Amino acid sequence: MLILGIDPGLNKTGYGIINLEGNRRNYITCGHIKTTALKLPLKLKKIAFELDEVIHNFKPNVVAIEEVFIHLNPNSALKLGQARGCAITITTQNDLPVFEYAATQIKKSLVGNGRASKEQIQFMVKKILNLSTELQEDAADALACAICHTFHLGTESIDNIRRRNISNRKKRYDWTS
Repeated sequence: MLILGIDPGLNKTGYGIINLEGNRRNYITCGHIKTTALKLPLKLKKIAFELDEVIHNFKPNVVAIEEVFIHLNPNSALKLGQARGCAITITTQNDLPVFEYAATQIKKSLVGNGRASKEQIQFMVKKILNLSTELQEDAADALACAICHTFHLGTESIDNIRRRNISNRKKRYDWTS
């Protein structure tokens, strides 16, 4: 099962894809979408376009996305929510089920502590996926989200998710008519 993890951000949206085979988590790819020099509407357009490209190139079965945490600055939280909404919209338009995880839940799943540092998360992502290269911070957070999902799959079998997504992927919606 291919899992796309997303760490939404307005200036940098991280993504990471892993493959779950039994108990093994294998690294596929990761990266980030940088939008710092653009105005808000163009940032959202770029996030949507590039995530759509990732989805079409790698064909993940499910998406795990980090929930928005409350910022001290409400304006920042609203903008982050727009980036997150954009990511959720593009994944659901591709008929992918979306699972949401709080940052503390992701940290606790990987490190055992909901207040783990970025360095601890990056270390555990590299350890779990057996990586030796350095990871960009947002990409590492996205991979952490995908790994977290593997620990929280619940009772739905992997084969049921795979079957459902293959049949759903055949449908494309034309929203213009």
